[in-house]
Amino acid sequence: MARTALVVGSSGIVGSAAADVLAAAGWHVLGLARQPSARPGVTPVAADLQKPAALATALAGLAPDAVFIATWSRQATEAENIRANAAMVRNLLDALRPAGSGRHVAPVTGLKPYLGPFEAYGQGMLPQTPFREDQGRLDVENFYYAQEDEVFAAAARDGFGWSVHRPHTIIGKAVGNAMNMGTTLAVHASLCRETGRPFRFPGSAVQWKGLTDMTDAHLLARHMLWATATPAARNQAFNVVNGDVFRWEWMWGRIAQWFGLQPAAFDGTVLPLETQMAGDAGLWRDLAARHGLAEPDLSRLASPWHTDADLGRPIEVVTDMGKSRRLGFTDYQPTDDAFFALFEALRADRLIP
Repeated sequence: MARTALVVGSSGIVGSAAADVLAAAGWHVLGLARQPSARPGVTPVAADLQKPAALATALAGLAPDAVFIATWSRQATEAENIRANAAMVRNLLDALRPAGSGRHVAPVTGLKPYLGPFEAYGQGMLPQTPFREDQGRLDVENFYYAQEDEVFAAAARDGFGWSVHRPHTIIGKAVGNAMNMGTTLAVHASLCRETGRPFRFPGSAVQWKGLTDMTDAHLLARHMLWATATPAARNQAFNVVNGDVFRWEWMWGRIAQWFGLQPAAFDGTVLPLETQMAGDAGLWRDLAARHGLAEPDLSRLASPWHTDADLGRPIEVVTDMGKSRRLGFTDYQPTDDAFFALFEALRADRLIP
């Protein structure tokens, strides 16, 4: 009998990849989103995690074997992030409780347990890199801590197992996603090529010269599936990255080459994408009309603020995968190939020219 998975946030970068990987592995996949998109092998469930009564109705009678939580709601302050995002996880697990909460619940967080929330991102005293899962929590409020605590409390109450997955910046395809570096850079490069504007690295000298890593959305999805089937992964938190490291001074040239651009020289000055792309909405609308693109709204594709947060960090960020390797997860994904696969998919779907 096919196992059933509930993918929460199925229209996002992580959720859509998880739905695809689970469906290909023979799972019956329920895809929950406020406005779920049609995907092969996925049964849509329309619900809002911030509306507990309606959510309970939408999930009534559903008893998934595994629940993958790949969504969050961005608020104006970290206090509001904590309030809203903890409530979303609590509402979800409360709604599933009458029929059984599932045998395994897997929230996807990120590196903010090590780097801090957006209000203090990469600031103050931070753990040494590479980041490892046994490093304690920072002494600062963080909505990912609040989400984890909701899962831990429900697991103690209802008896299910859990795994927490902490990717670095994720490469994957989704429209309308709040944290989408790959598509943001593809849009930026397309505009530079169209207008003749320099393709200039927007971030810090530390990021340009220092080592970093990233996470492919489908590798992350395979890691989540692996954790559901690995007894030693039960009740564990894991870092999840591609397995390679690179410097942006190399990767920027690789991306430029794919788009047929010459990368601009970098003099160490931070010039955020929010500044570089501030007046680009009209330019993108015109470009989309000329090339027959499917999405003329720049804000649905690009998230400069989030890309700036990652590329502007004043510290080198490398993430240790030793814990997963010791337990048998050995998947590897070259990060430049992940970027190129995304760009090809965006072009195939007429999202970039």
